Amino acid sequence: MANGRVVQTADRTIGSRQLAALLPADVLARPGYRSLAEAVRTLILDGRIALHVRLPAERELAEAVGASRATVTGAYDLLRESGYVRSRRGSGTWTELPEGHRPVGAHALVGAGGYSADGERGIDLAIAAMGAPDGALADALARAAPRLPDAARSPGYHPFGLPDLRTALADRFTRRGLPTRPEQILVTSGAQQAFTLVVSLLCRAGDRVVTENPTYANALDALRHARLRTGSIAVSDTGWDIEIAESTLRQTVPRLAYTIPDFHNPTGALMPEEQRMRLLAATRRTGTWLVVDETIADIALDVPAPAPLASLAPRGGADHVVTIGSLSKTHWGGLRVGWIRATAKMVTELTALRVSADMTGSVLDQLVALPLLDGMDRTLPARLDQLRERRTALVDALQRHTPEWSWRMPPGGLSLWVDLGEPVSSALAERAAAAGVHIGRGARFGVDPGTFEHRLRIPYTLPADRLDEGVRRLAAAFHDGVPLPPSVDRPHWVA
Repeated sequence: MANGRVVQTADRTIGSRQLAALLPADVLARPGYRSLAEAVRTLILDGRIALHVRLPAERELAEAVGASRATVTGAYDLLRESGYVRSRRGSGTWTELPEGHRPVGAHALVGAGGYSADGERGIDLAIAAMGAPDGALADALARAAPRLPDAARSPGYHPFGLPDLRTALADRFTRRGLPTRPEQILVTSGAQQAFTLVVSLLCRAGDRVVTENPTYANALDALRHARLRTGSIAVSDTGWDIEIAESTLRQTVPRLAYTIPDFHNPTGALMPEEQRMRLLAATRRTGTWLVVDETIADIALDVPAPAPLASLAPRGGADHVVTIGSLSKTHWGGLRVGWIRATAKMVTELTALRVSADMTGSVLDQLVALPLLDGMDRTLPARLDQLRERRTALVDALQRHTPEWSWRMPPGGLSLWVDLGEPVSSALAERAAAAGVHIGRGARFGVDPGTFEHRLRIPYTLPADRLDEGVRRLAAAFHDGVPLPPSVDRPHWVA
């Protein structure tokens, strides 16, 4: 099954049917060489087709998409001219990127410390995370140091995680309303590893899964790499349509459902309690594993921090819920400490799977995480105050530089889901990159290729002056104040 997954086969070749399955429906409905070239280019930039992969022969792709061979030839010609493919007689047509270009999205974690073409310092608006709080890491290291000699006398392998950290995480879940024992906790190297482990344990290639749409881009990447069939539940500025969600679950009976109910990424929406209870009941009826991503749950700016979704289930009714989280958003992404909360039996199975790939997490990171977790209730309020100030700074910058854009103020989270008013997100992201601004274009968060082209995710995690400068450069790019790169400087590339 190829639809939606990243294509990177052992022989570095993508078949015609595989490529056709990745193309948006509107391209297949009435294929033209320009729209076909644009669709393939977007797949390359999004990382859905890996670099240095051989594309299908022109005749084969023409048959697969229901187009003439001349249409495919014209599309390949445009891709060659703009540097997105290269061809050699006798060896086929291969994907690549134009000189100086990189994928626009999370496949290239670039931007921090980067520079624009004219040498100006780059501004990273693609990663929704902050630097570590001032002094927090130094204090945590000082408190962890006395424990390091004792830890160093052991072999250092703790596949379940340090016992003290598992206890601390279990106690925090219990205080938040979800009684938890240490044996229900697995410490991981971040929430992304946690999610990947859960998917690997519970799903097999071809299984049906359901996610929100839009949703966290790296979670979508994990599902595509696992070759799963992904269905979706729409999340708008006003939140979830729970009746549609229940209908989708009932009709598709997915193996797994992935949700971000707490300050949803990227919309910032907060799922109401009544909808949480209905989602719990619906997934239990269909026998669907419900994976709840709490990575942003503590970033509550205008409302109290929500209780764990699983805490709303009747006694014994949450065994199908798996909760994941990390310290990346509350403290620092460079500290690779995440966790899974599930049944003790599942934690044992997940640990056996984890050992086959990762053996164990960093003991030093976990020792540092202990005092950070212990002091979280004291230190988090200042962090939230800082985010409120930066959110206000971003809103002020958008109102000043791009008054035609719109957004809904989220009650928490780390970013705004901005409506550009026209489907130019991908082209704008490239123009902005030429000006040294790296931004999360809407298509990165969509289940289906080519969706959310009218959206940008803009985090408010940078200092106010950097946010203002970043929005100023975005506005200049949006109003064509920055020259388009060669790949999008042609009329046929304009969305």
